[in-house]
Amino acid sequence: MKTLKLAFALIIATLAMTACVEDKVYEGPNTIEAVSINPDAPTSFDDVVVTATVSGLLEVKEAVLKYSVNDGTEQTVPMAGNGTTFTATIPMQEDGAKVKYSVIITNEAGFTSTVEKDYTVGDKPSDYTKLVINEVYGAGADGEKYLELYNNGDDPIKLQGVVIRKDEADDVWVGEAGEIIMGHGYFCIVGAKNTPGEGGSGPNPRPMTKGLSAKKSVIFQVYDPNSTLVTKFERGEKLDGWGNQSLTENKLTWSRCPNGTGKFMIAEKTLGAKNPDTGEEDPTVVQ
Repeated sequence: MKTLKLAFALIIATLAMTACVEDKVYEGPNTIEAVSINPDAPTSFDDVVVTATVSGLLEVKEAVLKYSVNDGTEQTVPMAGNGTTFTATIPMQEDGAKVKYSVIITNEAGFTSTVEKDYTVGDKPSDYTKLVINEVYGAGADGEKYLELYNNGDDPIKLQGVVIRKDEADDVWVGEAGEIIMGHGYFCIVGAKNTPGEGGSGPNPRPMTKGLSAKKSVIFQVYDPNSTLVTKFERGEKLDGWGNQSLTENKLTWSRCPNGTGKFMIAEKTLGAKNPDTGEEDPTVVQ
């Protein structure tokens, strides 16, 4: 009996001592479960959001995103988060750029976890079949005249190399690098005879180098960078030369009604905005 009592006392004492010993806290790195980007196929028009999902017993003390473009200088961006999910943004980069990036998580014990990834910026080819002359205004002073382009597609169209030709002879405007028309967007070339006007769109709007008449025969043709005709506006007949046929002056605009897809109709100005659904027929315009 004494032996049993002694054994029982030893067990109780051992349990009591065990209860007094605190559990040892795990110390080690957290786990980065996943790293993703949005959009998953970035173009030169996209800022890229990097998201990291983290798990672990210890609190995250710091989360940073490091990235470099074409093996250039590494940039560091702090990541915002709620303990398990962290995000940061890589700004848009040029088409073809190779972006290397890493997510680095540091927990309260000083342990770090790192995941490295990369992506290449790739733009969709511009669909020039979606590009149309949408509105033409030839009345008023040279600085008030304009030709508006519209993108009927969902994706951006790069205008570099796009040529606007007047009267089948003169290239009056050529698109430059950085000039872009977004999906279902407008690009307004305001001004004629090298006279810039207000209201143009694009990083550096430039006027046409030749005039635009509201009362003479004229043809404007737009060619893509491969010299394929994609859209045109034609009024009157060439006869012995474009501009030699006098016609009734149109003090309003010739606008596609409905916007982007319809015939050219006489309508009120809607520079850089949706055209009306209907307008007045002009029999001198070749549709």
